[in-house]
Amino acid sequence: MNCFFPYDEPVFRPPAEADSLILQATIGCSHNLCRFCGMYKTKRFRIRPFWELLAEVESIPASFRNLVRRVFIGDGDGLIYPQGELVRLLDSLAAALPGLTRVAAYASPKSLAAKSRQELEQLRDRKLRLLYFGLESGDGETLRLAGKGFTAGEMLGHCQKAQQAAMKLSVTAVLGLAGKARSVEHAEATAAWISALSPRYFSLLTLMRGGNDGYFSLIEPLTNGAILGEALHMVRRLEPRGTILRSDHVSNLLFLSGTYPKDRHRIIAQAEAALQEAARHPRWFRETADDRSEFY
Repeated sequence: MNCFFPYDEPVFRPPAEADSLILQATIGCSHNLCRFCGMYKTKRFRIRPFWELLAEVESIPASFRNLVRRVFIGDGDGLIYPQGELVRLLDSLAAALPGLTRVAAYASPKSLAAKSRQELEQLRDRKLRLLYFGLESGDGETLRLAGKGFTAGEMLGHCQKAQQAAMKLSVTAVLGLAGKARSVEHAEATAAWISALSPRYFSLLTLMRGGNDGYFSLIEPLTNGAILGEALHMVRRLEPRGTILRSDHVSNLLFLSGTYPKDRHRIIAQAEAALQEAARHPRWFRETADDRSEFY
């Protein structure tokens, strides 16, 4: 939802933010060096001036203000916005939108590392309560190859700090990211990382082509059957507490949804059944997905 102010397109936002008012505090991604990701390659990162954002908040029509319940701060790393001005921005949103219940943003390892627990608590008290965090993999070698820039242990510590500040985390990992060579390590290490953190949400995406052909040259891509097998291996190893699993992105071959540990056995059974059914279609099973959509 972005009805009132200009936006530096394309728009990237989590599926759950489809009905949120989007305020573009930054342009692009502060890291933008992940080799597998083609999302922000057409944008040069910059932080927009506070006065521009304040003017946009003030331009929201009075007749619409009571309808806004959620705001998403974009672009690729809204949390990187300078602390003092981010606090003022959140205060201005609360003043302008009387029905506001929650603000959310993407958070990179870099931006989480730069915020203290006390600073995160400041933001949480002003309704910034959900951070979307791209783990991608818990496997160190896969992270190095992908160009993430942080180790799995470093990212775990930063995310634990956010949890200590009472923020909810929605963490994503990418099926197929490790290619054939480290598929097992990727699945097991990612499951162990998620189990150690127990984020509120854990979402699975699947590696797709789109502005990242160079990364595909570094790995042996998984077949459709191998992607399903990797997903099964991961959900079998997951042991978080109170984590909602989602596998409902457009990239995914398999839809999964449920809460760990309550729905663990059902989720595993669904993944097993999907793999068995897929094996009955050997041609598709052996194919490698090659979606060359411009953006995903």
